[in-house]
Amino acid sequence: MAIADQLALVQARIAAAAQRSGRDPSSITLVAVSKTFPIEAVREAAAAGQRDFGENRVQEALQKVAQPADTPLRWHLIGHLQTNKARKAAPAFASIHSVDSLELLRKLDEGANDRRAGAAPLDLLVQVDLAGEATKFGAPPEEAEQILRAAGTLAHARIVGLMLVPPWNEDPEQTRPWFVQLRGLRDRLLDDGVPPAALGQLSMGMSHDYEAAIEEGATIVRVGTAIFGKREAKAP
Repeated sequence: MAIADQLALVQARIAAAAQRSGRDPSSITLVAVSKTFPIEAVREAAAAGQRDFGENRVQEALQKVAQPADTPLRWHLIGHLQTNKARKAAPAFASIHSVDSLELLRKLDEGANDRRAGAAPLDLLVQVDLAGEATKFGAPPEEAEQILRAAGTLAHARIVGLMLVPPWNEDPEQTRPWFVQLRGLRDRLLDDGVPPAALGQLSMGMSHDYEAAIEEGATIVRVGTAIFGKREAKAP
């Protein structure tokens, strides 16, 4: 199936999930995860109307960002970001979903000062580690709250929400409770006085579970395989 057809199918399923939960489908941002796929795949999706694209690695993303596009695209960094790459990443992306420390937050704010004149502020999401997995990144809830409370100190960037990568499970009903937990954390933080502007977005849900994520409050879903197909395994 062509990328345009797969994209249309994902969009239809997003709309259905939003309607089931009494939400406006236009309130859901679809980030097409283009990591490891060539720029030609990005162009094909863009020709079908897709504007938001997600990458995991800074270097691969910068090569794609530098390619000319017929229409403006919004690039999201969704993978782990080392602090020593923050100044390089901050000017290039519209949004970075993987803030997991105060140090990284400050480095990104400094780097955002180098964004082109007239560019929108850099949007940042705090990646929360709810499961405590050794192989995953993210800030524990108490540290995530500290990062969020530093939102008012930023000069060139803005915190707009939370991001989650839950433990892997093929069954979306097994990942649904993690989405409920993130929404609950968001609600508690709002009750505790964290500014609503810093908690407006919930980035959660991928190709196998984005419908459940939307039903539980996701405003951003990160979908790759369902749009671009399976990634080829890299040779060892």
